Amino acid sequence: MLEFAEKSCKITIDTSKCDTCETKACADACKKYARGLLGIDDKGRASVAHRTEEEILRLGTECLSCEFACKFHGNDAITIEVPVAGLDEYLAKRA
Repeated sequence: MLEFAEKSCKITIDTSKCDTCETKACADACKKYARGLLGIDDKGRASVAHRTEEEILRLGTECLSCEFACKFHGNDAITIEVPVAGLDEYLAKRA
């Protein structure tokens, strides 16, 4: 399991699903639509080990492309959580 944070979101990757992924679509999408933060390690798994924490925060664009690419072209291993301040209270008022 890989977890890392960008400026306002948390990315969780079930790297065990990377073992059977043939496309590695997450890393390709990150290179194409963002700044190439996400890479593939020597075991064929999604990784940010080639980056420092400072680089992750600086380079992360929060574009969500890795999650969509993995869901539709990979093994659905990526979850991105984007907390929205006040959302729970707003939803409670609407109920």
